[in-house]
Amino acid sequence: SNCLMPPRTRYRGRLYTTGAVGYDEVEHLDMTKDSQIESVLKQAVECPGFDDTSIAKWKEAKPHLCGFGHAAVLSQADVVVNAIKTGALQHIFVIGGCDGTEKTRSYFTDLATATPDNSIILTLGCGKFRLHGLELGDIGGIPRILDMGQCNDAYSAVVVAMKLAEALETTVDKLPLHFAVSWFEQKAVAVFLSLLQLGMKNIRLGPALPAFLTDDVRQYLFENMGVRQVRTGHEKEEVEQMIAETSK
Repeated sequence: SNCLMPPRTRYRGRLYTTGAVGYDEVEHLDMTKDSQIESVLKQAVECPGFDDTSIAKWKEAKPHLCGFGHAAVLSQADVVVNAIKTGALQHIFVIGGCDGTEKTRSYFTDLATATPDNSIILTLGCGKFRLHGLELGDIGGIPRILDMGQCNDAYSAVVVAMKLAEALETTVDKLPLHFAVSWFEQKAVAVFLSLLQLGMKNIRLGPALPAFLTDDVRQYLFENMGVRQVRTGHEKEEVEQMIAETSK
């Protein structure tokens, strides 16, 4: 449906698009036609399926807990607020956005690993897969990594932040929130601009900066909103700096 990367030849014949998305040499489906859907099902049945080795690996894999949209998180708002008031929870990191193949994107995994034990991480978008498999424990029963969904679910992160601010009788920009946005394509732009509209500052963006940030725009955002380009290889220092920025 979206986020389509150039497909490799070895699986292009098993890839289909629909709706507004299309790609050269990839079959496009009209979902109103049963015959086209049936052809996909027929191909699926003809495929060899998964071998025993793959199945064994999946059975050994640890489950990943997800579904932490704003409704789920706010149903435990009293627990979260109490953790903040008692000091058990002192920082909230939002790490997510789009993903890509660059090695420098290891930054987001390493940043999450470097976060302190008194923090939780809200993650979303394809960038969340960089955090899968990390075991960071919990705070009073609250998992330290909360998978909020895909890019569109950035709304949930905003709702959670606004409700927490309301419960703590403060504003969103005064919360100990730290942002690392994984940049790749247009939905990340929407997330980034939404955060700026809310008055969020000191956002880390990267690995590469988006092309629409001209020299003048970049200078303004860096000087007035504290936007920073991520620094791969300096994740521990980045975390320390993030915490210091909200402590001022």
